[in-house]
Amino acid sequence: MSRGRGRRYQEPKLNMKKVFAVILAIIVVIMFIFVIRALLTKDNSQGKIVSKDYAVAFKDNKWGVIDQEGNILIDPSYSEMIVIPNSKKEVFLCTYDVDYNSGEYKTKALNSKNEEIFTEYDKVEAIQNIDKNSNIWYEDNVLKVEKDKKYGLINLSGKELLPCEYDEITTIEGIKNALKVSKNGLYGIVDDEGKIILKTEYSDITNLGKESKDGFIIKSNDGKFGVVNYSGELVLDAIYDEVLKVYENDLYVVSKSGKQVLVKNDGTEVLKSGFDEISSILKNQENGVIFKSNNKYGVMKTTGEIQIRAKYDELKEAKSGILIAKENNKYGIIDLKEDTKVEFKYNTIDYNESANLYIAEDENFNNDIIDDEYSVKLSGILVDLDSEKDYIELRQNDEYKYYNFKFQEKNVGDIFTSNTLFLSKKDGKYGFVDKSGNVVVDYIYDDATEQNSYGYAGIKKDGKWGSIDNNGKVVQEPTYNLDDYLKIDFIGRWHYGKDINMNYYNQQ
Repeated sequence: MSRGRGRRYQEPKLNMKKVFAVILAIIVVIMFIFVIRALLTKDNSQGKIVSKDYAVAFKDNKWGVIDQEGNILIDPSYSEMIVIPNSKKEVFLCTYDVDYNSGEYKTKALNSKNEEIFTEYDKVEAIQNIDKNSNIWYEDNVLKVEKDKKYGLINLSGKELLPCEYDEITTIEGIKNALKVSKNGLYGIVDDEGKIILKTEYSDITNLGKESKDGFIIKSNDGKFGVVNYSGELVLDAIYDEVLKVYENDLYVVSKSGKQVLVKNDGTEVLKSGFDEISSILKNQENGVIFKSNNKYGVMKTTGEIQIRAKYDELKEAKSGILIAKENNKYGIIDLKEDTKVEFKYNTIDYNESANLYIAEDENFNNDIIDDEYSVKLSGILVDLDSEKDYIELRQNDEYKYYNFKFQEKNVGDIFTSNTLFLSKKDGKYGFVDKSGNVVVDYIYDDATEQNSYGYAGIKKDGKWGSIDNNGKVVQEPTYNLDDYLKIDFIGRWHYGKDINMNYYNQQ
């Protein structure tokens, strides 16, 4: 009789699909944790900013690069300013061997280890532009490259976006994501990913509005002007002597035989007399246009009827039917019936569309914040208005206060949620407290700034500026005289440069 091997219990059989699924899930979770940890901008245990950021440094009349803690990555040794197109990407563009007589120069791109990258190109350059206030900015994920006297585009990882086959690549002033390219004397438009928006078939191209999506004014080979949209479709035939950057509701201001005309996109002429020029088209088509006559401004309906006679020194539409006007050298707000909504007593008035409020400056350079019912809700010196974070920062009685767009006062900790220190004032002196209100830095400073995104704050004592870190430790004793500086900001011992348009940090 044969005997079999007995077992006291039946061993379970492993479901290998489930095992692999569990292992895979664990791996994904681990990877997710590491990714999140790498992306965190703040170490919660120490309150230290750890996100990678890079800034241009200036010392002893030479240019270099520092990181978010003030460590030198590229020694300040270059005579020309180094360009960092994207502060979170380690791509630093250096210009050297400049011949100011011939205009010839060389470029190279470096990483944070001071290694040269993108060496397959003869030149690598950032694509520089300026905004309406003449502030310099760069396209942040695209570079212009040159090879064999031709130009193309790469991204900041070195991927080719557009081959080096163009005679030139330039920007259109103030317009993002629309680069003007030329080939054989003709122009086209490409976006930041190298996608062709308009083929190179026009004598010239410029922007119609404030964004690329608004379309473009094109010049034909016979010298006439028209309009195309962002998809390259013809909107207004190229038959005009000029197309002005004035449009709304499918209406355009053009020039024919030296005279401005208001036309529809099908070419129908709507208005062609009764004005010297048309400065803008009102948002509601029935309301017509703002026109100029004898150097004064008024409102005319599209029928030609005068709604507001030309008597104002300036006139611009804030929102539909509401106008900011200037009379007797002061600004106020009126409607289309000329009812005064805000008295004519301000040096300037601006409308912020995203916040739906008006910012007015009085003769003492203080600001009134006015709501959409034309009541003054807040007063002080406007320091900042951030549409993304929904706050207004005002300096009131030498204190910085924060409000949301409903004009409710907010705790600074509700605004800057990642900060570890918060500016506080007591008995005329400044110090810093933590989120619970505990004093971390004593009230010994004459002035100070809030902690910035790098974790540093400026401190002023006896007329000189220095800095503290995220723990309140003095990094730079107050030794810098920054009276002539428009912006006080620090990265470690480096302070923001005098020319705010250049965006660099200096160490004296």
